[in-house]
Amino acid sequence: MDWDKLRIFHAVADAGSLTHAGDVLHLSQSAVSRQIKSLEEGLGVTLFHRHARGLILTEQGELLFDATRAMNKRLDAATARIRDSEEEVFGNLRVTTTIGFGSIWLAPRLSKLYALYPDLKLDLMLEERVLDLPMREADVAIRMKEPSQADLVRKRLMDIRMCLFASPAYLEANGTPRNMADLALHRIICQSPDSTQVSAGQTLVQEIMSQNIPRLLTVNNYFGVLQGVLGDLGIGVLPDYLEQDFHQLIRVLPEVESNPVPVFLAYPEELRGSRRVEAFRDFVLEEVVAYRKARASG
Repeated sequence: MDWDKLRIFHAVADAGSLTHAGDVLHLSQSAVSRQIKSLEEGLGVTLFHRHARGLILTEQGELLFDATRAMNKRLDAATARIRDSEEEVFGNLRVTTTIGFGSIWLAPRLSKLYALYPDLKLDLMLEERVLDLPMREADVAIRMKEPSQADLVRKRLMDIRMCLFASPAYLEANGTPRNMADLALHRIICQSPDSTQVSAGQTLVQEIMSQNIPRLLTVNNYFGVLQGVLGDLGIGVLPDYLEQDFHQLIRVLPEVESNPVPVFLAYPEELRGSRRVEAFRDFVLEEVVAYRKARASG
């Protein structure tokens, strides 16, 4: 199959227009149209439905677009490795992790990474959905469980536990609970038990909810829970790693905590040796070591 025709097909499918694809490829609309027609004739199928508002992929076109999209991601990975310098770290690196870990633990530490590698362009993708690393939806992931794919390089960073925190102002106004039953006298801030979250955190929330909590604020990520706690709204279910950076908060019922949640860093096997990935991995590992030492000394 002609690579050039596939490249043009992918651009047209991505843009949904011959004209827009031509602009991207620096080709005339007629040249793009001829290549698409030739590809359709060679395959013996129709790849696009044509209408006044643009082009829509046929079922066969969708299949081919899935293939060219995967090919493009693989080519991007190869290009990234080729461009990696043995001495310098530069270019784009896409990192995915959860909203809570990314916004509370990782993002505040990135100034140190940029001080070391000012030409690195980091794309931080914070979401609860697990992105597909082998399909190059991201280059590096920090996940709250061990990745299941076999073709990933992985490193266990640390364990975290979900705990209870409150602000001094909230506790001064509402009192400090002495046991789990006392939580019924307070507003609890947490993720909804049926929302996407680590299973250990979900189990702890369910245990707390068994105390018949009358006042409740649920948020769909831990960063939102933290903002509620900082705003003196109640007692929040939050990961223990924030204790180091948010000294103004008070740990409530220290004996109440979830089971440990493992934190893993992972990236595709094909990116082993990438200078950008190595630089980010080493930075995170150094920050984890510093975090552990600070907790041990605290």
